Amino acid sequence: MFGALSRPKRTWLWIIVAVVVGVAAFSMIGDIGKLGDRLTGFRWSAFFAAVVLALANYALRFVRWQVYLRRQVVRVPAVSSALVFGAGLSLSITPAKLGELVKSYLLKEMHDIPVARTAPIVVAERVSDLIALLALAVIGVAGYGVDPTLVVIAGGVIAFGLVLLAWPRPTRYLVELVTRPVRLRRVREPLLEMLANLSALCRPVPLVLATAIAIPAWACECVGFALICNAFPGVHVELGLAVVIYAGTTIAGALSFLPGGLGVTEGAMTLALVEGAAHFDRASALAATLLTRLATLWFAVVIGIGFLALARRRIAKRAL
Repeated sequence: MFGALSRPKRTWLWIIVAVVVGVAAFSMIGDIGKLGDRLTGFRWSAFFAAVVLALANYALRFVRWQVYLRRQVVRVPAVSSALVFGAGLSLSITPAKLGELVKSYLLKEMHDIPVARTAPIVVAERVSDLIALLALAVIGVAGYGVDPTLVVIAGGVIAFGLVLLAWPRPTRYLVELVTRPVRLRRVREPLLEMLANLSALCRPVPLVLATAIAIPAWACECVGFALICNAFPGVHVELGLAVVIYAGTTIAGALSFLPGGLGVTEGAMTLALVEGAAHFDRASALAATLLTRLATLWFAVVIGIGFLALARRRIAKRAL
């Protein structure tokens, strides 16, 4: 069902769209011409440390992926699982990262695993990611007195979604209503099966376990953001404040449903550094935002493209 939406050949289309949106966003929120001056005194060791921390994020999320696969009784070799998980990173720039449904497509092509069994994992990953980021943001808000409006709104949206998953009757009714036309009736049962699987993955025990893994994973990238910010001469941001800025702006980007949160995340992160307690100058804030996104979002995309190529090669060999 998701094959047409998540085929690897569309990766480059999303990358092109994301680059265009990203360049437009940076042009609107700052003077790109001044970036060179601010990067002159930047300590590049901080950037590479942030990249290592991003790798730690992916490693922990892979552990969560393995936990979810076991929960769904999906048995595949560890190498194949790693290839599939890594390939999903290539589509981190799709709206709400739903392009990561490519993982379900790859598992089907490589091991004949039904899409309806694994697609709910991708959605459950996003749910636990948002809860983990929300938890990190709440800690920052409590410690630094940051405006809690975004956190409250995000918490409300996430809570509403969890209620629908815990009480799936309204969602089932919506699925049945949408698939009432004859041409859509064939996808009703797969959608209902996916809903049942997703509800099971979002029950208290698996949700708490997944979130417990996700919190330190995203904390790694928050620390990387702090290291990058503090690597510019003459500016400083405390770790707790960096955590709330990174977590909050990442949530904002995810809830915007724009590809990779582009534009929203960059704009919010830059403004938070300039107008918040960090008191960055605009050029430093823009440079810090750009380097952070390179070390996290775009680094993930580059890694994912490599894994995706390897996965497609394995699929091609299987088809021979």
